Amino acid sequence: MRDFVQKQVDTLSVDDGKDRVSVVQYSSDPAVQFYLNTYTTKREVLDSVRGLRHKGGRPLNTGAALRYLRDNVFTASAGSRRPSGVPQVLILITGGRSFDSIDEPASALKQLGVLTIAIGTRGSDPRELQTITGEPSHAVSVSEFTDLPNVQEQLSSVMSTVPMRVTPLTPTVTVVRQPAGRDVVFLLDGSDATRSGFPAMRDFVQKQVDTLSVDDGKDRVSVVQYSSDPAVQFYLNTYTTKREVLDSVRGLRHKGGRPLNTGAALRYLRDNVFTASAGSRRPSGVPQVLILITGGRSFDSIDEPASALKQLGVLTIAIGTRGSDPRELQTITGEPSYALSVSELTDLPKVQQQLESSVEAAVFEVTPELPTVIASRDRKDIVFLLDGSDGTRNGFPAMRDFVERVVEKINVGENKDHVSVVQYSREPEVHFYLNTYTTREDVVDSVRGLRHRGGRPLNTGAALQYVRDNVFTNSSGSRRLQGVPQILILLTGGRSFDNVDSPASALKQQGIYVIGIGTRTSDARELQKISYEPSYALSVSEFTDLPSVQEQLSSVMSKVIVRATPMTPTVTGKNVTPL
Repeated sequence: MRDFVQKQVDTLSVDDGKDRVSVVQYSSDPAVQFYLNTYTTKREVLDSVRGLRHKGGRPLNTGAALRYLRDNVFTASAGSRRPSGVPQVLILITGGRSFDSIDEPASALKQLGVLTIAIGTRGSDPRELQTITGEPSHAVSVSEFTDLPNVQEQLSSVMSTVPMRVTPLTPTVTVVRQPAGRDVVFLLDGSDATRSGFPAMRDFVQKQVDTLSVDDGKDRVSVVQYSSDPAVQFYLNTYTTKREVLDSVRGLRHKGGRPLNTGAALRYLRDNVFTASAGSRRPSGVPQVLILITGGRSFDSIDEPASALKQLGVLTIAIGTRGSDPRELQTITGEPSYALSVSELTDLPKVQQQLESSVEAAVFEVTPELPTVIASRDRKDIVFLLDGSDGTRNGFPAMRDFVERVVEKINVGENKDHVSVVQYSREPEVHFYLNTYTTREDVVDSVRGLRHRGGRPLNTGAALQYVRDNVFTNSSGSRRLQGVPQILILLTGGRSFDNVDSPASALKQQGIYVIGIGTRTSDARELQKISYEPSYALSVSEFTDLPSVQEQLSSVMSKVIVRATPMTPTVTGKNVTPL
């Protein structure tokens, strides 16, 4: 395996700065041998590879390793040049079946635009490798590792298909740093253990707010307090003046309660605070900053929620006391220097300067991750998600006719509107992707041929998650990163059997406009939750009444196209004012 890596590195252009290399070894957990920015010459890389020693350990957790790469290796701080349009290639060499699930981490890497090539032995699972790569031809097989030289040419062939620069990921636009302005969220530990230290926490927040530019609309502030569950004191769009924010902070009362569920609080922030409806300007390129102040160890897991916030581009700075877990804080921040420590909460003023420096450095790091693109009004990516469960058997022909009528009214074409159709019941099934057809005739023919799927229960949450991870993606034809509005039209006739909250929130975070159309047997509140905003949830008595909302749907779609433009404005300016 080691020799094979050496031969690959030998073919790369490391010395002139074109190519960068990182090596990670894993078993039950991953270990970085060196990062993309550790070495700048081929000799250094080769010397390090030659010195690799077998890690050992079990079981084989490929899923955890893929997730680790996403959060810690394919990042700007580790040397990734993804925001600058440099292709990101992962070559996985494995000799066994993963002990943990690889589905979500593999999907997340695809979302990041990473091209994965997997090489497995006869001890590997070929279907697992294909799932990881997302492209059967990128899953390569050998009998034993000693046969790796046999696929050297095949690997070179796949690598040669990777363009020198991935244009769709970073359209030709000016990528510049955001002018002064941040969305700052304070997350305060209000559990029983912080009762005596809460006044010091409150004073510290006041001092921080005092340094912000709230009155001129540059900075926005939100405060959330938590213990067993989180409670929003005020959102990013609640107040528009510094006086209002300070008055509210002065009036904060200790929440109390136990245990301390930091994981649940982080998840809540992602789904309910760092959102457009709560005042977050993340889609417009405004840096998102979370300042966590905590006095204890979390009772629940923080791994997945912390990772999700990083994916969202939120910069987290954590301040803990001696009662906190330093490793936990570092996991939450993802960067040791952003995890600050005090002995007691009364010592918070001692880290004021350190906090300001961290925010300043972080804002510079975060901003380039947001390429500037101009949304297109004359192009749309539209995905229809159709309820094909047992309960819609009679109404399915009317559903199909409705989709056909909508398609007839849009401008399908190579550089115009793209359409995809997905049907679901217990699980989703793609009929065709956004890049399957390029003419209206082909789309209409395919729609006319749709057959009712059947099945139960109705898992709308799983279907929403599926379209986000597998349909609104670059490889499936989505042009989201080129600024093309993304629209999901959901037609459903019942209440979801599974939870829709997190998948619906994730779609909104990705800038996908969901329009929900339900019948009288649907759950109106659920539909409003799924839709981009409540007014985008439409209702009919039966599916046969769908023609009655045709005009309403057109009106909502027109609004979406207008709204989509400011989601990715041209950002100018090069300086950031420190917090």
